[in-house]
Amino acid sequence: MSTKNALRTPTDLGENATRDVGAALTTLLADTFALYLKTKNFHWHMSGPHFRDYHLMLDEQSDQILAMTDDVAERARKIGSTTLRSVGHISRLQRIPDNDAPYVTPEDMIAELASDNRQFAAYLRATHATAEEHSDVATASLIETWIDETERRAWFLFETTRH
Repeated sequence: MSTKNALRTPTDLGENATRDVGAALTTLLADTFALYLKTKNFHWHMSGPHFRDYHLMLDEQSDQILAMTDDVAERARKIGSTTLRSVGHISRLQRIPDNDAPYVTPEDMIAELASDNRQFAAYLRATHATAEEHSDVATASLIETWIDETERRAWFLFETTRH
């Protein structure tokens, strides 16, 4: 077996599907880790009068996001692709921006995460379209659940900003 094919899992989806869906899933995984870490960052650095509520909500949301990571990576492997290998790999692919500011107000944290989750839902839909294009119904099915979870997070974040 050649080194190039050493990690190749047999699949009936074909070369194009393995390439396209695998690449989309790997980029999605980078975004998932970026969103997870930003959510956790804001969870750790939350302050203010709504600390407990926001802190707990962001902890729940970060747990949900982290739970996606293994499923995304394993789906890429199931279809014969490879996936992320390092933090550097994540940083090269992620589209969800980091926030390294020394202080972010609670209101700005919530608004930024709401926006990021809406953008993440759009990335999920684009990956879903790639999976559908290649008749990869298993990937599409997983993504449908993640879209619903992401929209719920965005909704909760939005509702916390209403006055």
